[in-house]
Amino acid sequence: MPLIDISGLSVSFGPVSAVRDVSFHVSEGESYGIVGESGSGKSTVLRAICGLTPVTGGSIVIDGETLEGPRKPDFYRHVQMVFQDPYASLHPRHTVDKVLSEPLAIHGFVDAEKRVERALEEVGLGSGFRFRYPHQLSGGQRQRVAIARALILEPRVMLLDEPTSALDASIQAEVLNLLDRLRSERGLTYILVSHDLAVVAHMCERLLVMQHGRAVEELTRAHLQAHEATQPYTRDLLAASEGYRPDPALRHP
Repeated sequence: MPLIDISGLSVSFGPVSAVRDVSFHVSEGESYGIVGESGSGKSTVLRAICGLTPVTGGSIVIDGETLEGPRKPDFYRHVQMVFQDPYASLHPRHTVDKVLSEPLAIHGFVDAEKRVERALEEVGLGSGFRFRYPHQLSGGQRQRVAIARALILEPRVMLLDEPTSALDASIQAEVLNLLDRLRSERGLTYILVSHDLAVVAHMCERLLVMQHGRAVEELTRAHLQAHEATQPYTRDLLAASEGYRPDPALRHP
């Protein structure tokens, strides 16, 4: 049985259908990608899983439990989300220590000191960053704090919403390698949303392509790398991801 089973998921905002009849499953320990252009509904899927967006149809099952209505506090012990913008996801007046200590206090952990220090070490920051404020950190450092906050409760599932899109290219690779290492060390299960096929090919064994709120097709990493897409939209995404290549015939001698 898959750890995460999404069946016929639909999300509407008034007359607008943001997600329509989307289904996929994710095995424990797997990294699963969802790709598509802006407005395709991919981030809405993550928000629906987390209970941040009301579901209008279908079902979300995690570890055999069907999720309905507001999520119970225990849900967030096992499922955590890392948001796209590291500048918006941290409270500007809270130190890194407070950012990391708050979820521990909410869930009744008594060894907060040790967990905060360990979380910072795990994401490559160290205790020297503990009492800094977000404005004293770079974008990459902020995203590492956001990842540490998600990890500190020792979840089984991480929902990653464009975790590197707001970062410089050189920092993107560092954060992706960090996420890859943490998944391997902790046996985590990821659902990664991205518009960047290169990111998904690096991180995920399988991926779902979405367009206009619908699932277009599902591919393995091998199929993606071999450009073995069956749908025109996916082929267009693959072509766009290769970037601009000048026509050799137009080059000057």
